[in-house]
Amino acid sequence: MVELNEHRLDTLFHALGDATRRQMLHELAEGERTVSQLAEPFAISLAAASKHIKVLENAGLMKREVQGRVHICRLEAGPLASAHEWLAFYEQFWTSRLSALDKLLREDARKSSENKGEDK
Repeated sequence: MVELNEHRLDTLFHALGDATRRQMLHELAEGERTVSQLAEPFAISLAAASKHIKVLENAGLMKREVQGRVHICRLEAGPLASAHEWLAFYEQFWTSRLSALDKLLREDARKSSENKGEDK
């Protein structure tokens, strides 16, 4: 497994660990949004939305650009590759375990059907 910066992963998974932030990322995947637009579906204050946005910014998952009094947010999906890479290791782990289980179950079913044939 490729070694990934633990602090970076901790920050990333912390950001992804909150449903509000995940939904904000989903919204940003569809295009740029203002802080107000990101806050709207959750009926949260702009201050609360700003706290979520800061967590996403610290994880490198989004950038904020200030245009006058309006803050425009855009997705920065690059760090998601690190999460995917980390999860891919465990995907391979479980795939190999499930393949081994499948093989055992098929072998057991084959032996069981052979034994039923001998009983006749």
